[in-house]
Amino acid sequence: MSFDLSYWQAALAGKKPKEILKVALEQFEHLAIAFSGAEDVVLIDMACRLREKVKVFTLDTGRLHPETYRFIEKVRERYPIELDILYPEAEEIRDLVRRKGLFSFYRDGHAECCKIRKVNPLKRKLATLDAWISGQRRDQSPTRQELAEVELDLNFKGRGEKLFKFNPLANWTLTQVFDYIEAFDVPFNELYLRGFRSIGCEPCTRPILPHQHEREGRWWWEEGAKKECGIHRKPDQ
Repeated sequence: MSFDLSYWQAALAGKKPKEILKVALEQFEHLAIAFSGAEDVVLIDMACRLREKVKVFTLDTGRLHPETYRFIEKVRERYPIELDILYPEAEEIRDLVRRKGLFSFYRDGHAECCKIRKVNPLKRKLATLDAWISGQRRDQSPTRQELAEVELDLNFKGRGEKLFKFNPLANWTLTQVFDYIEAFDVPFNELYLRGFRSIGCEPCTRPILPHQHEREGRWWWEEGAKKECGIHRKPDQ
């Protein structure tokens, strides 16, 4: 199908998340929401008010917190969604652990492990889609400050030559996310109650201290500018 990116970038700039979701759902049949954190469940809740049987996928890296697995089941039970859980290739995991052990990322950086456990499974999934929806926000990271409500994904390819990516919460803050969660009784990961804000794999995530930025709990042993797993990193970052 033909999707005029320039037109929709202008038309959706500054719009409310539900308006952006409505356009995404109307424009694309092969579309899914990426689900991992509080932002994504807000999007699932909004999307389910617009359409039944919303397609959703999540990444099971094999190293998530027990609380995260329980959270995934809460969301599955709450909403009428088609949930696809993505897994890394077992042989890739075996090879990495055989060569470098279970915690090589503390020494070598997280990129190699994240590529195997997150980026590669996502790449395989996105190859079946024309567009996907993420819960990214501009204030989450220095690398996301120029985030558009809809963009051409330059990291991955979809079913055709192009893959589009919608970011309905680009202009929201974490406070707005939790205001929505409270207002509509949306499920959230219980780790938030223990000081976690940006939640990934158990070995790479810890609670933040008062006044710390939410991303400081991720890959805390690395520089802030590197705190992307490769899923949302721009090609020149």
